[in-house]
Amino acid sequence: MEALPDDDVLWARALHFQHDDGSPALCGVSLGVREGEILAIGGPRGSGKTTLLRCLSGLVPVRRGEVWFNSVPVHTMGPLTRERLRRDRFGWIDPAPSLVPELNAWENTALPLMLRGTSRRRAKTAALEWLERLDIGDSARKRPHQLVQAERQRVCIARALAPAPSVLFADEPTAPLHRADRAHVLRTLTTAARSHRITVVLATHDAETAALADRTVSLLDGRRVQTVHLPPVAETSEPEGRAACSLSV
Repeated sequence: MEALPDDDVLWARALHFQHDDGSPALCGVSLGVREGEILAIGGPRGSGKTTLLRCLSGLVPVRRGEVWFNSVPVHTMGPLTRERLRRDRFGWIDPAPSLVPELNAWENTALPLMLRGTSRRRAKTAALEWLERLDIGDSARKRPHQLVQAERQRVCIARALAPAPSVLFADEPTAPLHRADRAHVLRTLTTAARSHRITVVLATHDAETAALADRTVSLLDGRRVQTVHLPPVAETSEPEGRAACSLSV
């Protein structure tokens, strides 16, 4: 078996995944993510970005292939062990905000901390600090139905950052935000990740968002791809702009 890279906190090899209807979602994807790195997973909608994040985070079991976190095999874990791993070490941001309607903004933000056993007072302090950083501190006592969608997404981002996870998985985290809000939230997210040494795996189809990452891996139809710029060819030849595909690093 190939040795795991020493500097990779997250490592995957030859991931294959199929949807319930049998259609392929991932076809032999391999990659490594270094500790503290911000890695963007780029590609058009339907390219497999979300499925890759779900496999890497243990949200869904890997059908074929391997996923390792800190040299621990995630792909062999049972459902309860994967759930504890996600609770204690991982954070997740969805493209659409999802909050507990009965809880206000700070309570939603503090929820992961309290589930880990943090006292209510300490959890509240951390939650309020992150809500302030994301310019939504004034709405800390409002419930989700009293917030607009962009505000709810800021709460979701604060909730993911408050526990200082080892790895943060962000699936199109700024999709619901206006352009002006998007830049500020992304700066806050990346600055927080670097200052707290949080590894970030960021799925996006937006080039400006991907530009904030340390490195970008591109997917197309469930495969890693590397675009090669070809020289002009005669009209009778194949069309320009074809891409060469690679299944691994």
